[in-house]
Amino acid sequence: MRERTFKTAWFAKAARKARISDQEPSEAIRQVALGQADDLGGGVFKKRLNENRHRSIVLAKAGEFWVFTYLFAKQDRANIDDDELEAFRKLAELYRRKTASDLEAELKVGALVEICHDSEA
Repeated sequence: MRERTFKTAWFAKAARKARISDQEPSEAIRQVALGQADDLGGGVFKKRLNENRHRSIVLAKAGEFWVFTYLFAKQDRANIDDDELEAFRKLAELYRRKTASDLEAELKVGALVEICHDSEA
Protein backbone atom coordinates (compact mmCIF):
# COMPACT_ATOMS: atom_id res chain seq x y z
CA MET A 1 0.00 0.00 0.00
CA ARG A 2 1.37 3.41 -0.93
CA GLU A 3 1.40 6.15 1.66
CA ARG A 4 -1.45 8.59 1.30
CA THR A 5 -1.61 12.22 2.39
CA PHE A 6 -4.74 13.93 3.69
CA LYS A 7 -5.74 17.26 5.13
CA THR A 8 -8.60 17.86 7.51
CA ALA A 9 -11.43 20.11 6.37
CA TRP A 10 -10.22 22.70 8.92
CA PHE A 11 -6.67 22.59 7.54
CA ALA A 12 -7.96 22.84 3.97
CA LYS A 13 -9.82 26.05 4.82
CA ALA A 14 -6.84 27.54 6.70
CA ALA A 15 -4.47 26.62 3.86
CA ARG A 16 -6.75 28.27 1.31
CA LYS A 17 -6.75 31.49 3.37
CA ALA A 18 -2.94 31.32 3.62
CA ARG A 19 -2.69 30.63 -0.14
CA ILE A 20 -1.00 27.27 0.34
CA SER A 21 -1.62 24.96 -2.61
CA ASP A 22 -1.72 21.15 -2.35
CA GLN A 23 1.70 21.06 -4.00
CA GLU A 24 3.37 22.48 -0.86
CA PRO A 25 2.06 19.86 1.61
CA SER A 26 2.79 17.17 -0.96
CA GLU A 27 6.43 18.24 -1.16
CA ALA A 28 6.55 18.77 2.61
CA ILE A 29 5.56 15.15 3.24
CA ARG A 30 8.49 13.97 1.15
CA GLN A 31 10.72 16.07 3.40
CA VAL A 32 9.05 14.83 6.60
CA ALA A 33 9.65 11.24 5.45
CA LEU A 34 13.34 12.11 5.06
CA GLY A 35 13.48 13.43 8.63
CA GLN A 36 13.36 17.10 7.64
CA ALA A 37 10.72 18.11 10.21
CA ASP A 38 10.41 18.48 13.95
CA ASP A 39 9.37 15.13 15.43
CA LEU A 40 7.21 16.04 18.43
CA GLY A 41 6.69 12.39 19.41
CA GLY A 42 3.64 10.17 19.35
CA GLY A 43 3.20 10.41 15.59
CA VAL A 44 3.09 14.23 15.62
CA PHE A 45 5.36 16.34 13.40
CA LYS A 46 5.77 20.07 12.86
CA LYS A 47 6.70 21.17 9.34
CA ARG A 48 7.30 24.61 7.84
CA LEU A 49 5.21 25.68 4.84
CA ASN A 50 4.70 28.73 2.68
CA GLU A 51 8.33 29.84 2.49
CA ASN A 52 8.70 29.48 6.28
CA ARG A 53 5.75 31.79 7.04
CA HIS A 54 3.51 29.03 8.41
CA ARG A 55 3.87 25.93 10.55
CA SER A 56 1.78 22.82 10.08
CA ILE A 57 1.05 19.96 12.44
CA VAL A 58 1.08 16.60 10.68
CA LEU A 59 -0.08 13.29 12.13
CA ALA A 60 1.33 9.99 10.91
CA LYS A 61 0.39 6.36 10.70
CA ALA A 62 3.77 4.98 9.75
CA GLY A 63 3.90 3.41 6.32
CA GLU A 64 0.26 4.18 5.57
CA PHE A 65 -0.77 7.81 5.71
CA TRP A 66 -0.14 11.40 6.84
CA VAL A 67 -2.77 13.93 7.95
CA PHE A 68 -2.24 17.70 7.89
CA THR A 69 -4.26 18.79 10.91
CA TYR A 70 -3.34 22.29 12.03
CA LEU A 71 -1.79 25.42 10.53
CA PHE A 72 -0.55 28.58 12.18
CA ALA A 73 1.37 31.65 11.08
CA LYS A 74 4.87 32.00 12.49
CA GLN A 75 4.19 35.70 13.07
CA ASP A 76 1.16 34.89 15.25
CA ARG A 77 2.72 32.31 17.54
CA ALA A 78 6.05 30.61 18.02
CA ASN A 79 4.78 27.13 18.78
CA ILE A 80 1.91 25.03 20.08
CA ASP A 81 1.64 24.68 23.85
CA ASP A 82 2.01 21.49 25.89
CA ASP A 83 -1.76 20.93 26.20
CA GLU A 84 -2.17 21.24 22.43
CA LEU A 85 0.71 18.83 21.85
CA GLU A 86 -0.92 16.29 24.15
CA ALA A 87 -4.22 16.69 22.30
CA PHE A 88 -2.47 16.17 18.94
CA ARG A 89 -0.79 13.02 20.27
CA LYS A 90 -4.20 11.67 21.32
CA LEU A 91 -5.60 12.56 17.90
CA ALA A 92 -2.65 10.79 16.24
CA GLU A 93 -3.47 7.70 18.31
CA LEU A 94 -7.07 7.83 17.09
CA TYR A 95 -5.89 8.07 13.48
CA ARG A 96 -3.54 5.11 13.97
CA ARG A 97 -6.60 2.99 14.83
CA LYS A 98 -8.50 3.98 11.69
CA THR A 99 -9.00 1.44 8.95
CA ALA A 100 -9.05 2.11 5.22
CA SER A 101 -12.87 2.05 5.31
CA ASP A 102 -12.86 4.62 8.15
CA LEU A 103 -10.74 6.92 6.01
CA GLU A 104 -12.97 6.42 2.98
CA ALA A 105 -16.02 7.32 5.09
CA GLU A 106 -14.31 10.53 6.27
CA LEU A 107 -13.41 11.38 2.66
CA LYS A 108 -17.00 10.80 1.58
CA VAL A 109 -18.45 13.22 4.16
CA GLY A 110 -15.71 15.82 3.60
CA ALA A 111 -13.99 15.55 7.00
CA LEU A 112 -10.79 14.63 5.13
CA VAL A 113 -9.53 15.67 1.71
CA GLU A 114 -6.84 13.66 -0.06
CA ILE A 115 -3.80 15.51 -1.32
CA CYS A 116 -2.69 14.01 -4.62
CA HIS A 117 1.02 13.83 -5.32
CA ASP A 118 2.29 15.23 -8.63
CA SER A 119 3.92 11.95 -9.60
CA GLU A 120 0.64 10.04 -9.31
CA ALA A 121 -1.62 9.59 -12.26
